[in-house]
Amino acid sequence: MSAIGELRKISTDKKTKAEKKADRRDNKAAYLFLAPWFLGLSLITVGPMLVSLYLSFTKYNLLQAPKFTGLENFTRMLGDERLHNALGVTFVYVFVSVPLQLAAALALAVLLDRGLRGLAFYRSVFYLPSLLGSSVAIAVLWKQVFGSEGLVNVFLGFFGVEGQSWIANPSTALSTLITLNVWTFGAPMVIFLAGLRQIPTMYYEAAEVDGATKWQRFLRITLPLLTPIIFFNLVLQIIHAFQSFTQAFIISGGTGGPADSTLFYTLYLYNRGFANFDMGYASALAWVLLLIIGAFTAINFWASKYWVFYDD
Repeated sequence: MSAIGELRKISTDKKTKAEKKADRRDNKAAYLFLAPWFLGLSLITVGPMLVSLYLSFTKYNLLQAPKFTGLENFTRMLGDERLHNALGVTFVYVFVSVPLQLAAALALAVLLDRGLRGLAFYRSVFYLPSLLGSSVAIAVLWKQVFGSEGLVNVFLGFFGVEGQSWIANPSTALSTLITLNVWTFGAPMVIFLAGLRQIPTMYYEAAEVDGATKWQRFLRITLPLLTPIIFFNLVLQIIHAFQSFTQAFIISGGTGGPADSTLFYTLYLYNRGFANFDMGYASALAWVLLLIIGAFTAINFWASKYWVFYDD
C-alpha cells in the first residue's frame, strides 16, 4: 500500500508541474497579446499625464525648458477673471443641458418601448445625432442653422417674427450649444430603452389590476426600477459635458465669443496652451478639470444611496 501511495504522490506531483508549466505558457501568451495595450497605456495615457502633472508646477512656453515655479500656476487661477467666467459658462452648460438631455432621452425611450412598428429604424435614426454631435461637420451645420439667415430664422419668418443671429448674441449663444447637446440624446436613449425592457411586466399588470393610471405606473414602477440606468447615464453625460470642446470652438471661431458667452473651460484651456503658449498654466488647468470631474462623480456616487433603487 505504501508503494501505491508513493506512486500516486509522484503522479500528482508530475501533474501539478505540468499544469504549472501550461499556466506559465498561457500567461506568456496573455501578456504577449496585452503588450500593445500596455504600451499604449504607458505612452499615450499614463506617460503624458505624468508629464502634464510635472508641467503644472512649471513655467513652460514650448520654446524654452520648463522652469519649476511650485504652486504659482494654481494660485494664479484665483485672480483669473476669464477663468472664473469660463467656469460659470461650463457649469450652466452642464447643469442645464444634461437634465434636459436625459429627460428627452427618457421620454423617447418610453415612447419607443410601446412596441412601435419599425423600432429598429427609429432607434437608429434617434441614435445617429449622438455619433455626429461632437463632430466638426455638425458644429458647422449648427452654426448655419442658428445664423442670421439660418433655418431657425426662416421658420420664424413664416410667422412674421424677425429673426436674429442667435450665435452672435451673448444672451442666446450658449443656448444654441445647450440645444445641440440636448439634440444628441441618442446614446442615453438606447441605454434607457434597454433598461425599460428589463422591467418585469408583472409589476405593471398588478398595478393595472389595482386601478393605477399610466402616470402612476410610471412614477411608482418605471422610475424607481430605472434609477440605476438614470444614475449611469447621469454620470456619463456629466463627464462628457464637462469635456465638451468642438461645438464651442467651431461656433465661436475658437474665441469663446461673443463676449465670452461660449467660453467653455476646455476652450479656455486650449487657448492658454496653444494660442498663448502657456503650457504650464494649461497643464494646471487640465488637472483642476480632472479634480472637478472627479469631485462631481464622487458626489453622484455618494448621493446615489439616497435615490438609486436596486431590485435585489
